[in-house]
This record gives sequence, structure tokens and C-alpha cells, in this order.
Amino acid sequence: MRVLIPAYNEADSIPLVIKDIPSIVTEVIVCSNNSDDHTVINARRAGATVVEEPVPGYGNACLKGMEYVAALSSPTDIIVFLDGDYSDYPEQLIELIAPISENNIDFVVGSRVKKWRERGAMTIPQIFGNWLATSLMSLFFKSKFTDLGPFRAIKYDKLLELEMEDRTYGWTVEMQLKVLKRGWSYKEVPMKYRNRIGVSKVSGTVKGAIFAGVKILVWIFKYGFKK
Repeated sequence: MRVLIPAYNEADSIPLVIKDIPSIVTEVIVCSNNSDDHTVINARRAGATVVEEPVPGYGNACLKGMEYVAALSSPTDIIVFLDGDYSDYPEQLIELIAPISENNIDFVVGSRVKKWRERGAMTIPQIFGNWLATSLMSLFFKSKFTDLGPFRAIKYDKLLELEMEDRTYGWTVEMQLKVLKRGWSYKEVPMKYRNRIGVSKVSGTVKGAIFAGVKILVWIFKYGFKK
């Protein structure tokens, strides 16, 4: 099992994230997305492998990490995606992968449930966007997803079958939509969620929030009307 962490200027938080990842993980891979602070240095000092993707975009960073994993000689059974801002609780990775390792589920999303979510950890646009996206997914696909949370786990062979392509903020919803279209098994696991370290590159700006929302809706309608 390997963990992929897309990161853009997360120098302060990345060591904390890496430190809290359970030791059962084979390798932690930080995908630095054109960071110009000490993200790369701090990640390496904390024991992670670092790959660098100079072209901006959340999906670009994830794809670079997948490219690295594909070139490895040692096998990978599960890939866990985790953000580098310390808003998730990396130690909950054990709970996240349990449906895969114990019940052979294909894909798991960590759901940022309200009762375990720190006040202010998700902005109003994020909460509304999640509700709208998951409601449309339910309408089009009878989906039971309630969140587009970035803390997620998937069987590696299934991840490759998805042929992921989004290079920016549509990455998470693309993955969920493709899982639904293929009729694979999936599950949500309730997760704690706290205020991130630093300012969000998406929800922290009006431009980022709007762009992310548009990307998500484009993917949903693209697949919703696709036969």
C-alpha cells in the first residue's frame, strides 16, 4: 500500500501529515506541484519520497504520483490519496482501508461528517458544492455518496482501469463518477476533519472555488447524459 499526497506549498503541514501516517504503509509519496517553499525539503526530511510536477493542477500532481508508482518494480495493492494540509487525520487510514482489506470493496471515500468536523474546517461554498454534487450523482446514478472528500483509498488495479484524466479540480469527482459508471463496489467511512494549516488553494479564493465548482459540474453532466 502506498500513499500519494499532492502538495502545493505545504511546508508547515507536510511533516505532520507524514508523521501521522500508520507504519503499515509501504511508501509515502509527496507530489510537489510547483511548490516554491520548503515543501520538498521538509517532506524528504520526514521520510517521504518526493516527485515533482511543475505544471499546476491537483490532477497533474496525482497523475505524476501514479506515473512514479507505475515504474516501480515492487507491487502495489492499494493506493491512498491524502491532502498535505493536515485537515484530515492520517492515523484514520486504518479505518479507511478496512472495507478494502476486510470486505474486498473496490473504492472507499473518507466522508467529512458534520459531527466530527471542526467548526470552520469547511467553507459554506464547500458544503454547498458537496451537497449539490452528491445530490446530482444520486439523481443520475442512484449514488449513495455524501462527500467528495480527498482522503480516499482504491485498489491499485482498479485505479489503473479508471484511466484518470482530469488535471485540475475535477479529479475527485471524476474518480467517483467512473466508479459508479462501472458498477464497482464502494463505501464511505466517516472521518474527522479539522481546520487546515495555511490557506486553501481552492476554497480559500473566490476564483478557486468557482473554477472547482464548474469543473465538478462539467464532469457530472458529462457522465450524467453519457450513454
